[in-house]
Amino acid sequence: MDAAKRLATLNRIRKLSRLMDTSIRIPLTGFHIGLDPIIGLVPGAGDLISTGFSAYIIFLATQFGIPHRDLAKMIFNVGLETVLGTVPFVGDLFDAFYKSNIRNLAILEQHLTAVEPELKEVSDQLYSRQYQV
Repeated sequence: MDAAKRLATLNRIRKLSRLMDTSIRIPLTGFHIGLDPIIGLVPGAGDLISTGFSAYIIFLATQFGIPHRDLAKMIFNVGLETVLGTVPFVGDLFDAFYKSNIRNLAILEQHLTAVEPELKEVSDQLYSRQYQV
């Protein structure tokens, strides 16, 4: 995959992770939730849909040659959130606080900082310019 595609993929992972875990700010608290705990409120199908988005993020991360150890951590994060997310109400609260997609994004970015620092730097600059007010 060339550098432009790698940048686009990294930014897609960032956007989707933040959409699922931190896109909505709770007024007066500074706490953020994403669509994940909201979708999880739909009995049965909600957790399946959220897990599908998380699996897609992991799939995209594999395109960066992430080590098996880090991939296992990412799968564990999603698995834990999926299993505990099936518990009515308590699972949705867990989803709101655990934020497996943001955790997985951090694992990927740590890998990229070590392996391809120039890719992460360029991506950080482009991504921050895109969201400046």
